[in-house]
Amino acid sequence: FILSCRIEAARCPDVVVAQIDPRKLKKKQTVNISISGCQPAPEGYCPTLKWQQQQVANFSAVRQSLNKHRNHWRSQHLDSNVTMPKSEDEEGWKKFCLGERIYSERDALSDNENLGIDYTKVGFPPLLSIVSRMNQATVTSVLEYLISWFGEKKFTPELGRWLYALLACLEKPLLPEAHSLIRQLARQCSEVRVLEESKNEEQISALNLIICLVSRYFDQRDLADEP
Repeated sequence: FILSCRIEAARCPDVVVAQIDPRKLKKKQTVNISISGCQPAPEGYCPTLKWQQQQVANFSAVRQSLNKHRNHWRSQHLDSNVTMPKSEDEEGWKKFCLGERIYSERDALSDNENLGIDYTKVGFPPLLSIVSRMNQATVTSVLEYLISWFGEKKFTPELGRWLYALLACLEKPLLPEAHSLIRQLARQCSEVRVLEESKNEEQISALNLIICLVSRYFDQRDLADEP
């Protein structure tokens, strides 16, 4: 069971979308972070209030389930191929979460392998048995590492799943460092959303979701999308 299942269900917001050219998604994006609020969604892509409220409810349910069963999942044995990096190992965590292919910016189709999934190459998903072992200091550190990565690279599904999972692990009330990080994350998402020339439905939905959770679940209402 992967904690990030909710992000898959959240990719269909009540907005009108356009057809995309996947080749355009490979472009590197330059993100300028504003110090104020979020950039408004492109016209026609702002999520409805109903959709935002549903995502907050789903997210709250995920957090409650995670807290309730944390001790159980923490006690589960990790597979022999899972070696969690130390909290201070920034490069190790980027490779662990995103995989060698994304980290090294290699073509995912360059290897002709049919021997099953190699998680060292595609990244480990945020399994409950993994995230339940992460204390708040580690959660905050990894969140910082991935936000830093996001500021320099493109948004990917792997990144989105981990950001969702880490937000689900953040304890309230937020520590000052976590508070600053999630506001930075929401702003970055809004900047990338504006720059999304091809209007990728799944990507915009994922960016909308993160902005929604930061603003409406973690009470950063000045960053919220207002339909």
